[in-house]
Amino acid sequence: MYHPLLDTFLVVAEKGSFLKASEKLYISPTAVMKQINQLEAHIGLPLLIRTRQGVALTAAGKSVYQDARKIMDYSREAIKRAYQAEKIDQIVIRVGTSALYPCKVLMERWSEFGGSYPQYRLKVVPFEDSATEAAFAGVGKRYDLMVGPWDSVRTSRFNRFVELGRYRFCVAMPAGHELAGREALSFEDLRGQRLMIQKAGNSPVNDRIRREIEERSLGITVVDVPYHYDLEVFNRCEEDHCLLLSLECWREVHPSLYHVPLKVEETIPYGIIYSAGAGQDIKLFLKPFELT
Repeated sequence: MYHPLLDTFLVVAEKGSFLKASEKLYISPTAVMKQINQLEAHIGLPLLIRTRQGVALTAAGKSVYQDARKIMDYSREAIKRAYQAEKIDQIVIRVGTSALYPCKVLMERWSEFGGSYPQYRLKVVPFEDSATEAAFAGVGKRYDLMVGPWDSVRTSRFNRFVELGRYRFCVAMPAGHELAGREALSFEDLRGQRLMIQKAGNSPVNDRIRREIEERSLGITVVDVPYHYDLEVFNRCEEDHCLLLSLECWREVHPSLYHVPLKVEETIPYGIIYSAGAGQDIKLFLKPFELT
């Protein structure tokens, strides 16, 4: 059967750069380059010419590109026929989703290579953000997996994680706030403000940001919020007219809040969250994602 890294190769060839391919695939440019290197090592030939302006196909690369889609289509049909011959039922993977933890990233990634795994069918299971900690407890029970940020000491005891990328930090605020018009914010820009941030002891990344704020002595009043954000946290931000340490993925969660990027090197990994006790079906389903 065809090598799954051909999916990445086709996107790189069509986009002409690792950066543009990474945006299409929702993974980092480094992860894209790693996959192409793995594919070239597997084939034993260079497929791309790398330049500062982007990438171009070698003669071997052009040959592989021309045949790749035919190989992929044939492989998918072959697998489909094999399952039909054995009369094997599809395996349903239940994917939890909510406003704060949407499954869109997983569904878009799955559309890139899911056709090669016809034994799986994805079923979307919605849950409420009013009790986000309970949402993590639902993994492996109400649904098999969910997608979102991962930097929690508490949930890592019960769940496991496959990284798909990283989110940057933002500062959320009511649209009428004095800082809402900025293109980006530094810690100095937050001087004298009230900043909501999850209480210490759960997220190492959030704790480091909290410590830096405290060490700078900028007169920023830190307001503790729960370990896992829910919609009520965003409502409080709007009602109290203060700032909230947020993530770029939550820009659309609350219509009355404006998100401004925070000038900080820290980022939060995001990806697929699944139960530590997951069965073999789930682990096999996750294998293609682990290649990224």
